Amino acid sequence: MGILIDRNTRVLCQGITGKAGAFHAAACYRYGTRIVGGVVPGKGGTFFDVPACSSGGGPDGRSPCPPGRIPVFDTVEDAVRETAAEATMIFVPAPAASDAAIEAVEAGLKLIVVITEGIPALDMLKVREQLARAPETRLIGPNCPGIIVPGECKIGIMPADIHAPGDIGVVSRSGTLTYEAVAQITRRGFGQSACIGIGGDPITGMSFVEALDLFQEDQHTAGILMIGEIGGDAEERAAEHVKRSITKPVAAFVAGLTAPPGRRMGHAGAIISGRAGTAASKVETLRAAGIPVADSPAGIGDTILRAMGRI
Repeated sequence: MGILIDRNTRVLCQGITGKAGAFHAAACYRYGTRIVGGVVPGKGGTFFDVPACSSGGGPDGRSPCPPGRIPVFDTVEDAVRETAAEATMIFVPAPAASDAAIEAVEAGLKLIVVITEGIPALDMLKVREQLARAPETRLIGPNCPGIIVPGECKIGIMPADIHAPGDIGVVSRSGTLTYEAVAQITRRGFGQSACIGIGGDPITGMSFVEALDLFQEDQHTAGILMIGEIGGDAEERAAEHVKRSITKPVAAFVAGLTAPPGRRMGHAGAIISGRAGTAASKVETLRAAGIPVADSPAGIGDTILRAMGRI
């Protein structure tokens, strides 16, 4: 069993017939994720066909894969009733993505992964209000790469072939830096227990603190890598939480040391306001909590391995 998901998790894809949804639903299916249904209003009763491939499937990203046929439903409620789905990934365009997330909450799904970027902050506030009434539901995202338990299940857009099963947990606000860190760890001969991309928008679901607690409680995780960026105070709150509650080795990296104040860098939440949210202040807080911080992206993998006493 992995963090939140495993090979038996039954997953939906909202927006499965769109360009991004179709591509990534097929990739997740080929990885071995149990994609049991898609949701597209007006297309209920049809099917989404995953063609066979001579390579590009499986946890290694290179194995042959058989064809598949995924039923499509008009509503999440219909899909859950017919498939007993437990999780969903959302590729619905930004103007309707919050409604899709709220529909998933109301249908009782336990895990919602919102890949869509560009969702208005006010729309996400409505999603947060709905989540407050459903304490058993977790939301990852929006504007995130998703979650993967290597060798078990992939819900999102991360490349399969850079991941390997192991015992290092990764949680990150940056998708691209997640891939870089994972590739470094894998090249060193180690693997990941799970990787969670929490997203970099101002209003998101899962926080660093929640992810840290999941990894702390997970018997398959021996060390934790946290990747942050400028904007907000999520990293500072995580540092305080590590100091109080996390006993496993933790290492970090913070992107944006050269970012000028007042300018958004990449994610909607990556903006420095006055003296708050700078990379330098985050690094200082993390190190004060006893967390080693990599000086550059090239050293992320070695920093967590060194913290775990593996190099």
